[in-house]
Amino acid sequence: MANLMHSARLLITDLASTILFLVVLLATKDLMLAVALGVGLGVVQIAWMKVRRQPIDTMQWLSIGLVVASGVATMLTNDARFVMLKPSVIYCIVGAYMLKPGWLNRYLPPIAVQVVPDIAWIFGFVWAGLMFASAALNIALALTLDPVAWSAVMSIWGIASKIALFLIQYVIMRTIGVRRGRAAAAATTASAST
Repeated sequence: MANLMHSARLLITDLASTILFLVVLLATKDLMLAVALGVGLGVVQIAWMKVRRQPIDTMQWLSIGLVVASGVATMLTNDARFVMLKPSVIYCIVGAYMLKPGWLNRYLPPIAVQVVPDIAWIFGFVWAGLMFASAALNIALALTLDPVAWSAVMSIWGIASKIALFLIQYVIMRTIGVRRGRAAAAATTASAST
C-alpha cells in the first residue's frame, strides 16, 4: 500500500497545477483566476524544488511549462482555447515520452521492476495509448464545448480513465508478480530437495 500511495503522490505532484486550474475553473467559472492560480502554482512548485535542490523530472518541467505558456497566451488574448487545447499538447508529449521503454519504473516499487519488468514495459505503451486517445478526445471537446462544460467533462475523463487504468495495471501486475514469485519459490524448493 505504501508503494501505491508513493506512486499516487508522484502523479498528483506532476499534475498539481493542471488539477488546480480545473478545480478553480469548475468552482468559480472564472477562467482568468483559474489560469493565474494554475500558473502561480506551477512557478511555486519549480521554485520550491530548486530551493530544496530536488531533481525536477522531465514530466514536471513539461506540465508546468505548458501551464505557464498556455496560461499566459490565454491571459494576453482572453481566448480560452489556448488553455482548452493545452491538455492535448500535454497528452501528445507525455504519450510520446511514454513510448520510451522503462519510463514507468519510476512509479513502481523495486520488486515490481524485478519480477514483472515485461508487464511494466507493456503497460508503458498502454499508458501512451491512453494519452493519445485523451488528446484526440480533448481536441474534439475543446472545439465544441464552452470552457466550463469542457473542464467538467475533461476532469471526469482525466481522473476516471487514469484511475481505471492505474487499478487495472496494479491488479494485473500484482497477480502476475505473485504467481511468478510462487513459481520461483516452488522451483527453488524443488531444486533444493534434489
